[in-house]
Amino acid sequence: MSDSLLFTACHAWHVAHGGRMVDFAGWDMPLLYSNITEEHHAVRKTAGLFDIAHMGRLFFTGPDACRFLDTLLTNNVESLKLGQIRYSLVTNESGGILDDVLVYRFSNFYMLVVNASNRLKIVDWIEQQRLGFDVHVEDQTTEKFMLALQGPESLNVLYPITDANLSEIKYYFGVETKVLGVDALVSRTGYTGEDGFEVVLDQTHAVTLWERLIADGQAVGLVPTGLGCRDTLRLEAAMPLYGHELNEQIDPFTAGLNFAVKLKGADFIGKEALIAAKARDDKEIRVGIILDGKRAAREGSPLFQGDQQVGTVTSGSFSPTLEAPIGMAYVKPSFAEAGQTLEADIRGKRYPVKVVALPFYQRDT
Repeated sequence: MSDSLLFTACHAWHVAHGGRMVDFAGWDMPLLYSNITEEHHAVRKTAGLFDIAHMGRLFFTGPDACRFLDTLLTNNVESLKLGQIRYSLVTNESGGILDDVLVYRFSNFYMLVVNASNRLKIVDWIEQQRLGFDVHVEDQTTEKFMLALQGPESLNVLYPITDANLSEIKYYFGVETKVLGVDALVSRTGYTGEDGFEVVLDQTHAVTLWERLIADGQAVGLVPTGLGCRDTLRLEAAMPLYGHELNEQIDPFTAGLNFAVKLKGADFIGKEALIAAKARDDKEIRVGIILDGKRAAREGSPLFQGDQQVGTVTSGSFSPTLEAPIGMAYVKPSFAEAGQTLEADIRGKRYPVKVVALPFYQRDT
């Protein structure tokens, strides 16, 4: 194990309870505890508990906090209601995606949750853009802990130990409240396609909360869950992952994230490039693919129609819910219509794949 790896506050618990630990973006994180399929089904049917403290948590205060964020983010920050949360993107001058983020508006501060793999890059980017703004930015990733409680039983597990009336919190809203009597931020957000909550609190209280949720959740079938099923869950829900569907060479419109770009709002970095990108009609399109059998087409697998390569797979895995190999890919516009059959090259052998509409899975609301 590398001496430079970062540990979350619950790291010792994960190791003691059989977590298979892996290096993820410089953090020693649990990939799984039992197996990915079991943990995946628990989230879909009951509840799963994820340590997501590796995600970056940046706090913005000061008179220009909102105005500054509106210059950084593609989505509108000024119009956020108290407690509201928005998915957004940080783009460079050419419109490429530096990261996909969540921005939260609370009583006297804003919070930005960024991907672990991009945290230092985004902190540096923020420092480069901060000149002329009266804003204080604090990276509290190591001071705060963050967990995700996901699945249909999440509300029942978290409700009794939280001061807020969680049933009244709408999707993509959050509150400043107390959990187990200590200050916390609780939001109705997640990365699984299920109902659920994410909690941020001081890392000194992390283990106490984690163990309480594990104990209370046993009655409804809650299990600890790792990064492995987090990936299969988000893939079924067609949620893009940075480094797979998103990178600095891909613009938000190619990625199908039009809803996260407000071109009529404030001037943000990359806006002019995105106006041009939106007007292009030759952009590749993000699609879903399904294969027969058990073998998935993994990231980087080329897609063909005849001798012509028409796309590339960005994520692929076996779907426990659909019981079939699924994936997301970028394809040329004329090959993006659902129902078309293409071929994936998997280690030199061609396999038929069907183009399907996204998402693969959507929970009943």
